[in-house]
Amino acid sequence: MTETTKKLEISQTELDLIANALETQSKILCMQASAGGHGALARLNEVKRVLATIASHREDASPRRAENSGLWGLMRSMRQAT
Repeated sequence: MTETTKKLEISQTELDLIANALETQSKILCMQASAGGHGALARLNEVKRVLATIASHREDASPRRAENSGLWGLMRSMRQAT
């Protein structure tokens, strides 16, 4: 089975919107997979593959997510509060 590739003209804003939606979808699929959802793990892997492809094409390929969320975000907010 071969996949055909098509080229699209997508603005940076649209690409960011798509990436954000896929990140949300990956969180949902991760929860479903951890709960034993059938097929969720396979779908999660597909979404992560697409996210990696998008990340390689984004202009700001910096790891924004790591900076602004999780432990790093908490530490930054605590540092700013003092």
